[in-house]
Amino acid sequence: QAQFVESGGGLVQPGGSLRLSCIASEFTLSSLTIGWFRQAPGKEREGVSCISSSGNINYADSVKGRFTISRDNAKNTVYLQLNSLKPEDTAIYYCATCSILTLRGYSYWGRGTQVTVSS
Repeated sequence: QAQFVESGGGLVQPGGSLRLSCIASEFTLSSLTIGWFRQAPGKEREGVSCISSSGNINYADSVKGRFTISRDNAKNTVYLQLNSLKPEDTAIYYCATCSILTLRGYSYWGRGTQVTVSS
């Protein structure tokens, strides 16, 4: 089944950094708008950031200035750099195709990667 595969999560202290990777399996992502999403325990999934095929980017207000999305089409990969992490960033992070205007996710959902921010 075609889907994204996320990796790079882990346990990090507040103020720390992580880089998440999202690789497309069985399809090419170069023409797609791809985004990162997260779901914390007991909360609904929320859009974090999306990047279009031309490089347009949108971020949720909660992560602006701390997270950076990027893509490497040659590697069929989208990245999310997480800096200045806070305990409230703890969640499972997923990638999927998305709307850059609404940060809504659509398809090719992966299984996610766990990010835990704790001292």
